Amino acid sequence: MRFIYFMVLGFVVLTAIYFVVSIYSRSVRRERLEKHWDHDNPGGDPAARADYINAGMAKYETGFRKKLIFLVYVVPIITVGVIMYLVN
Repeated sequence: MRFIYFMVLGFVVLTAIYFVVSIYSRSVRRERLEKHWDHDNPGGDPAARADYINAGMAKYETGFRKKLIFLVYVVPIITVGVIMYLVN
């Protein structure tokens, strides 16, 4: 019973970490897009800037980096599984 408790607790902690890393990564990507637009188009059209940023964020959502964040779940679970296997 204790094992199930720790599995649920671990899943909750990993989910919290996943959301924090995801939000941080999106924030960094959005800031990079904003700086890139401001550098290339000083005083440019605000509507075009918003379209550029939205297109970049849409591309980010389907990109490889977003999928890498999912490893927040995979790596710890595999590590714990291997440790449990080796100890027993």
